[in-house]
Amino acid sequence: MAGQIKRLIDTIITQRAKGNTTIMYTTKAKLTLKGVNPDLFSDTSADDPETINRLKGIAAELGVTIA
Repeated sequence: MAGQIKRLIDTIITQRAKGNTTIMYTTKAKLTLKGVNPDLFSDTSADDPETINRLKGIAAELGVTIA
């Protein structure tokens, strides 16, 4: 199912930012520093299990709940 990584990234950013643009950019920067550049993924990006697990770990660190 292509695009799962993009959806996870969007969920993390949306839940963290809660509409605040500054926090959105800060969260994107944190993801990039942790090795996942949000700008490199789209809805058609292949799903890499390693990246998905990394995102789940980052979400847990940031206190974001992922379904």
